[in-house]
Amino acid sequence: MNVDLTGAQWFKSRRSEAGKDCVEVAFLDGSYVGMRDSKNPTGPTLVFTPSEWDAFTAGVNHGEFDRT
Repeated sequence: MNVDLTGAQWFKSRRSEAGKDCVEVAFLDGSYVGMRDSKNPTGPTLVFTPSEWDAFTAGVNHGEFDRT
């Protein structure tokens, strides 16, 4: 998938503490969602389709990725 990231408006969660490293998200053209590491903004970016993003966030909300 080749998505243009030029002009993307990246943001962190409101729950992020100042100075903490976290991920940033951008809502992109075509309803795609980009995600990147805030420590490396010029590094690789994950790009999700709308249905992939919905599945990912549902998994996060249900603890699917918890390290317990």
